[in-house]
Amino acid sequence: MEVKAVSKYVRVSPQKARKLADVIKGKPVEAGMDMLKFMPQKAAGIVEKVVRSAASNADSNHGLDVDSLVIRNLLVDQGPTLKRFRARARGRGARILKRTSHITVILADDAI
Repeated sequence: MEVKAVSKYVRVSPQKARKLADVIKGKPVEAGMDMLKFMPQKAAGIVEKVVRSAASNADSNHGLDVDSLVIRNLLVDQGPTLKRFRARARGRGARILKRTSHITVILADDAI
């Protein structure tokens, strides 16, 4: 059985969040959360929160044992980009792109 949790419009760059996703993909839930807890990146706390939510969904909604769950897939998709401008010399403006992400965590029993 697969269980998922989604976090949308998170203010972290998808490129930075994907680095963390690649590290913990395929690991048991507890090991993945332990790794994320000690990573210094901002995205680590956000991804950990989504993994914790998926584990909670598995426990409360489907009655699955959290210890037997594995992070089957962790998708980080690009959300809408906030466009801002910074004043530059000679009356010009430089574009600042504030990127957002949609993070999807899919957990599954390792028996599958």
